[in-house]
Amino acid sequence: MGTPALLIIDMVNRFDFEGGDALAAAALELVPEILRLRRSFDRAGHPVIYANDNFTDWKGGFPHLVASCQAQGGASGAIASSLAPAPGHFHLLKPKHSAFLGTPLQILLAQLAVDRLVLTGIATDSCILATAQDAHMRDYALAIPSDATAALTSRRRRQALDLARGALAASTAKARSVARARR
Repeated sequence: MGTPALLIIDMVNRFDFEGGDALAAAALELVPEILRLRRSFDRAGHPVIYANDNFTDWKGGFPHLVASCQAQGGASGAIASSLAPAPGHFHLLKPKHSAFLGTPLQILLAQLAVDRLVLTGIATDSCILATAQDAHMRDYALAIPSDATAALTSRRRRQALDLARGALAASTAKARSVARARR
């Protein structure tokens, strides 16, 4: 059996789009569960990978995005400060929804011998679901902790989790259960 990897998707975010305030509030609530999972993966020596939109800023890198969110303050700053990658974590910028599209993620996962992915972050009905579909097509086992993702509405989050569970064979157990399984 290979290695699981934790993907933290789009949590480093300026939330400067329509509906951003609501999504920022929901994302802020995810931080404790994502941190629980991150600590569990770190303790086990399993990879933690940040996959984040670059918001069409083709001149800055991931550290620039983290610093810009921290400087913004509010929910964006609080999330970026709490979840900033630690030494040993991986990070990549993605141009669109899926963490696989136009990124080196598949190569990184192969080099790390990853066969299972735990997807966390935002938005469940967009970037999480697109990444889950791409992962499923590449034969990765999937977990999407139900309390470690958010969407613009709870209904959209529920529908995306139902689809992932039914069509992609994803586990949607709570983060605490996933973290316990990593020990």
